[in-house]
Amino acid sequence: MSDPLSKAATAAEIARAVSTGKVKATAVVDAALARIKAAEPTVNAFTDIVAERAKKRAAEIDAGRHIGPMSGVPFAVKSLFDIAGLPTRAGSKINADRPAAKRDGALVRKLEAAGAILIGGLNMGEYAYDFTGENAHYGPSRNPHDPTRMTGGSSGGSGAAVAAGEVPLALGSDTNGSIRVPSSLCGLFGLKPTYGRLSRAGSFPFVDAFDHLGPLARSTEDLALSFDAMQGWDPDDSACTDRIAEPTLSTLNDGIGGLRIAIAGDYFARGGEPEAFEAVATVAKALGATKTVVLPQAAAARAAAYVITAMEGGQLHLERLKSRPQDFDGDTRERLMAGNLLPGSWYVKAQRFRRHYRAQVLKLFEEVDIVLAPATPRSAPKLGQTMMTIDGVELAVRANLGVFTQPISFIGLPVVAVPTRKPGAMPIGVQVIAKPFDEAAALRVSAYLEKEGVCVSTPA
Repeated sequence: MSDPLSKAATAAEIARAVSTGKVKATAVVDAALARIKAAEPTVNAFTDIVAERAKKRAAEIDAGRHIGPMSGVPFAVKSLFDIAGLPTRAGSKINADRPAAKRDGALVRKLEAAGAILIGGLNMGEYAYDFTGENAHYGPSRNPHDPTRMTGGSSGGSGAAVAAGEVPLALGSDTNGSIRVPSSLCGLFGLKPTYGRLSRAGSFPFVDAFDHLGPLARSTEDLALSFDAMQGWDPDDSACTDRIAEPTLSTLNDGIGGLRIAIAGDYFARGGEPEAFEAVATVAKALGATKTVVLPQAAAARAAAYVITAMEGGQLHLERLKSRPQDFDGDTRERLMAGNLLPGSWYVKAQRFRRHYRAQVLKLFEEVDIVLAPATPRSAPKLGQTMMTIDGVELAVRANLGVFTQPISFIGLPVVAVPTRKPGAMPIGVQVIAKPFDEAAALRVSAYLEKEGVCVSTPA
């Protein structure tokens, strides 16, 4: 077990140490704040730190209040989550002028109800329309494994904070890949739950059809611990499913026996660097997976996801585009404006195709339980890098880091991103994809890979 005051300590280790009296929650918070102070000049993960709030909460835990399965665990959230007393920035200059949130977002409240302690808000791509982790207003988050490289986005601050050991757990959002991309590039475990599984109430939206919220951590146990604490129907989110909580922590170490595991071929076996496919092969070998399956029309799914993203995002920001166009990142502004120019018939066709594609993929899951696919087409590019060469083709970095994640979030499937890393190389992740509402199966696979030493996350 790691020292609960060190950057290597996991959320579960901290919770056990606090609950047994081995360490005080106040000491845990003080240690986290010290690590943040030391690391921030390099990684630039935080935009807001609520130190006094955190210290007060820790003192209350030490006095016997707020006791729960996550007692004393410091966590931070992407700046699109509401934090009482702060404007919800969503990575933008414009939102910084909004009135302060009156209360915390739903998932923040649920984690604190379980005993966790909020430390602050995290840097992110502007309005979550980003795969790089670079922000024109607050500066780029930097990859703790190599500060000259990207964290991935749009949950870049979430990836940087956990990978640097500033906090053991962070929340992010995933519309087209924004939990899985930084998990891959920063060498973390990340969970994108089934669409509608966790409440989005009290978070700034991007694309209602695709928005998911979830955790990033350095262990599978931490994903399960936090996911279990956040489950439950919320009437304040119209997309939140009225489904009873289904704990995953209790089955985490059940192994992979009985699970039918396959490898995604065709679309997911091209369009990436060799390191991406080698990572999948490494994971597949450890799991004994040899069967290859095809997710039909995945390329069309990605194209349809682009249409829906551009049009919903463009409509959401139309008034801001009219009133404060100069205060957007130029790249974000251009894509949002373009979304407002697309014909409505495209949106209708994209949604129709979405239903068709979902039916095809769900039929595939009658034959398998888990599908493995690359999380990103390559490891972290250099900061400021705008183009990358894949299979001899020059592609835009910002648009194409999510090439393998978009066809999955398009229909809301649950995914655990698991990290792999060769000696001397940057991390790169693999998607462990399950059928709707079977997060438990994906987490079991992740836990098995971690136990076998195939997928391990350590702070930089």
